[in-house]
Amino acid sequence: MDKDPRHRPHRVYPDAPRIILAPEIQTCPACGQKLTSRQNWHTRKTIQTLQGPLFVAGKSAECQNSTCPKQGKRYYASRAWLYSLPFSSYGLDVLAFIGWQHEHHHQQLLEIHRALKQRGIEINERNVGKLYRQFLALLGASQDAVREKLTATAREHGGLIWALDGLKPEGSSAILYVLSEVFSNQPVAALQGEGLDTQALKAWLEPYRKLDLPVLATLSDGEKILIDTLKTSWPEAPHQRCQLHFLNNLAADLQEEDDRLRKDLRTDLGGLPPVPSDPDFSP
Repeated sequence: MDKDPRHRPHRVYPDAPRIILAPEIQTCPACGQKLTSRQNWHTRKTIQTLQGPLFVAGKSAECQNSTCPKQGKRYYASRAWLYSLPFSSYGLDVLAFIGWQHEHHHQQLLEIHRALKQRGIEINERNVGKLYRQFLALLGASQDAVREKLTATAREHGGLIWALDGLKPEGSSAILYVLSEVFSNQPVAALQGEGLDTQALKAWLEPYRKLDLPVLATLSDGEKILIDTLKTSWPEAPHQRCQLHFLNNLAADLQEEDDRLRKDLRTDLGGLPPVPSDPDFSP
């Protein structure tokens, strides 16, 4: 049996679609002034998903109001962690696939490794086991550490903003639901299952509803079950649809044309000779 190298290989995916995420917070919570976007990305990486490689980058913004007590405070694109976990180059759908195959279809890690390779995922068997442990950690996050971070976040910002997202791995009927907090960029908990309804999701969120912490708002995409769950779980908090999902829906056709144009340009210009480096050269 051929073994994959144990060192981290250098993988390049020049045709990977690009997703650039802006911070969910657009105005300073303290003074209300529009935040100023920073040039540097706070995270950028290419991840492998079941649908193919994907380049994901998150921007940050800060308050530059000199009279604001939060001047210089930076706010980040927390939804970057809904594509993959920090320091991971694999999508959450890959984690969900591994967890579902192992927990519900009782497949061994070697079998899951073969299935992922057949789907075009570049991974070795050792990393399959590592991702499975990450899946378990996400489902049963350390509640003490999470609670401490949420408490500190609510103290700093006056409350929390909950974001709920659901992703369905290709070829699976199970959905992985992920709850995160926007201000802290903190993935809080996850739940995977089939045929879950609003009541089931609300029961899952019950421990977080009982936290003695104010909730400023909730955030999700346009899925009705997510909207209903958040509105019934925190009825006093205003709900907003994620602008990124909304804009992505509008730009889906344009993105396909842009990717095709980028590939054509690379093909057309790839045969050009390099720019001469001779200092005496003159056109």
